[in-house]
Formats: sequence, C-alpha cells, structure tokens
Amino acid sequence: MRLLLDECVTRLIKRDFLGHEVQTVKEVGLKGLKNGQLLRAAVGQFDVLITVDQNLSYQQNVKPLSLAVLVLIAKKNTYEALSPLVPQALVLLENIKPGQVLSVKASS
Repeated sequence: MRLLLDECVTRLIKRDFLGHEVQTVKEVGLKGLKNGQLLRAAVGQFDVLITVDQNLSYQQNVKPLSLAVLVLIAKKNTYEALSPLVPQALVLLENIKPGQVLSVKASS
C-alpha cells in the first residue's frame, strides 16, 4: 500500500510501516499544501494519507476521493508518542477503503 505522511507526522515513523511504500509530503514535493489541496494532489499517487490532524475529516469531504485517511491521535507528535500506535494502524490498513477516515488513539 502507498502511504503518504503528512507534514505534521514525524518522518522517523516511516520505518515502522513495514510492508508498505511510505513517503513524506516533503519527499514528493507536496510540502506546504493545505488539506484540500494535499488530498487532491495525493489522489492517484497514494492509497492512504497518514496525519495527526483530527480536524481534517470535519474540514474536508474525503468520501468521494480514491484515498483514505488514517489519523494518529496522541498527546504529542513525536516518534515516541506515535510509534506505539503503529501496530493498531497496521491492522486498520489491512481493510481500509478509499473515502474512509479511520483513527488510532493512544491509550491514556
């Protein structure tokens, strides 16, 4: 699966998504695009956008897009805070469908 890491997600987490092709917005030249522009630019190039932006699903209509969104919810956007979410994220990626917005939340 082709995964795109949003700007707000540490690039260090790339290595944790084993079995997937993972690139950052910076690597593919999409850095600085706002949510709507980023989603449209990612369509056709990626299967899933991984972000920590919990408002994205309220601000953008993802349903008609051939792209899914996976939101990682943690207290911080650091590798140490986000990496424990990866095992559950990998499970969700097995069945995620275009147009879906799914989230993984850190236990408190």
